[in-house]
Amino acid sequence: MKKIGLKISRIVKRIMNILFLSCLRATELIEKKLHFKLSLTERSQLKMHKMMCDACRRYEKQNLFIENNLKHQHYIPRKDLDVEQLKKLINEKLVK
Repeated sequence: MKKIGLKISRIVKRIMNILFLSCLRATELIEKKLHFKLSLTERSQLKMHKMMCDACRRYEKQNLFIENNLKHQHYIPRKDLDVEQLKKLINEKLVK
């Protein structure tokens, strides 16, 4: 009887690990989702986690906001930029 109980306990733990993600794993999937397609399992796990976790929902929303704004930034390299002068300016601002 004890062996059956242990088997059921292991099965339940496995199911819980499959269905419920930690916030760490959820944030990894949120990051991965930005650049790659998630598998069906990953999508469903993330969806379930976000239904229960406000912090991860906010994290995804903020992450999307940052990512979208970074896409719209245009980096124009400046050849006339004096790096030493810029370093000095930054150090002055940090001292204040």
